[in-house]
Amino acid sequence: MIDLRHLRENPEAVRDAQRARRRDPAAVDAVLEADVRWREMTAAFESARAEQKAFGKQVAQAQGEQKQALLAEVKQLAADVKRLEAEAGEALTTRDAALREIPNLSEGAPEGLEDDFTVREHVGEVPRFEHPVKDHLEIAEGLRAIDMARGAKVSGARFYFLRGIGAQLELAILNSAIDQATKAGFTPMITPTLVLPESMEGTGFLGEHADEVYHLDKGDDLYLVGTSEVALAGYHKDEVIDLSDGPLRYAGWSACYRREAGSYGKDTRGIIRVHQFHKVEMFSYCRIEDSYEEHERLLDWEREMMARIDVPYRIIDTAAGDLGTSAARKFDCEAWMPSQSTYRELTSTSNTTQFQARRLNIRERTEDGLRPVATLNGTLGTTRFLAAILENHQQADGSVVVPEGLRPYLGGREVFEVVGGAA
Repeated sequence: MIDLRHLRENPEAVRDAQRARRRDPAAVDAVLEADVRWREMTAAFESARAEQKAFGKQVAQAQGEQKQALLAEVKQLAADVKRLEAEAGEALTTRDAALREIPNLSEGAPEGLEDDFTVREHVGEVPRFEHPVKDHLEIAEGLRAIDMARGAKVSGARFYFLRGIGAQLELAILNSAIDQATKAGFTPMITPTLVLPESMEGTGFLGEHADEVYHLDKGDDLYLVGTSEVALAGYHKDEVIDLSDGPLRYAGWSACYRREAGSYGKDTRGIIRVHQFHKVEMFSYCRIEDSYEEHERLLDWEREMMARIDVPYRIIDTAAGDLGTSAARKFDCEAWMPSQSTYRELTSTSNTTQFQARRLNIRERTEDGLRPVATLNGTLGTTRFLAAILENHQQADGSVVVPEGLRPYLGGREVFEVVGGAA
C-alpha cells in the first residue's frame, strides 16, 4: 500500500496520481475521512481508558458507600472503554481498507490508459518474407511442436501440449534464462505455485484483480500464482533484511496460471494468451533510492535475452492507467509478430517501489530506523517466446532457423525441420 503519512501530507499529489491512472481522486478523500474518524475514536478510547485507570486508584482508596458508588461508575466506564475500543478498531479497519483501494503512485509513467504508452526504442529490423507468412501455430503444427486440440480435449480451451522440439525449445529458453541470471548474481529458485491469500493480497493480485487468478476454495484457501513474483515477494515476509551489500536478487522458475478473465476473443489462437505457461522471473529487493537504477538493470537483462532469441522488438513505457495495482513504473519488451503485423508483449519489468514491502512487512535497518524496502520484478524467459521465435525465424518450406543464442541449449541444432506423417 502507499505511505499513509505521504497521503496525509500530500493529498493533492495522490489525487494527481489517481487522475494519471484515470481513476477517481475521491478515493483519497475517503481515506482522509476514515483517518480522521480513526484518530477521533482512538483519542476518545485513550481518554476513557486513562479515566478508567484514575478511577481504579480512587476505588482502591475509598470505603463504604463512596466505594460502592465509584464501583458503579467504574463498571459503566469499563463498558464505555470496551465500546470505544471496538469502534476505534472498526475505524482502523475501514481506513486501512480504503487505503488499500489506492494503487501505487505512478512515477514518470505516461498518463492515460492502455493505448497511451510511449515507445522508448525499437530494436532490430522487422523481417520481410517472400513467402506467405504463417502464424506460430501453423508453423508449430508442421513441426509437431504444439498440440492445441489435445490440450483442449484434456483440459479445455487455451490449454495445450508442447511436444518434441516445442518442449525442447521451451526448456532451452528457460535454461538459458536461468544461466544468464545466475551469471548476473541472481540466486535461482524453484518456487511454490500455490500460495496463501496474504501473499497474493500483499503483492496486489487480489482486490480488483481477483477474477484473474485461480482460487482453490474447496477446503484449501490457496491461490495458483500467475507469476513467481508472488512467492518471491512473500519469501521475506515479516523480515528485516540486510541490503548493506546491495540488492538481493532471485530468479524464480515456476509454472504460472491465469484465468484470462475478460480476454475472450483476444489472441485465442495459439499460445499468446493461455491459462498455463512457464516463466523465469527476476525479483529484486533493494533500497528505494537504488530502485530506479535497478529497474534499468532488469530491463538491460531482458534486452540480453531478447538478443539471444534474435527477434525485432520495441520497448514501451506503460501508461499509468495500464499499470498493475502495485507498479509505479513498467517497461515492456514487445516482439514483432509477422502474422499479426503488430507487437505483442514478451517481457515486462516493474518497479513497485515500497508498495509490496509495506503490505508484506519487509523492512531494512537504516541509521534512522526501520523502513520498507523496494521490490522489483521482470520477465527473463517464458513460453510466449516460442511464438515470436517461430514466426520471425520461419522459412518458406515450413522449417524454422534456431536462433544462435539458443543453439548451445539444443545440442547445436541449427534448424527445426517439418515433420512428416500423422500427428
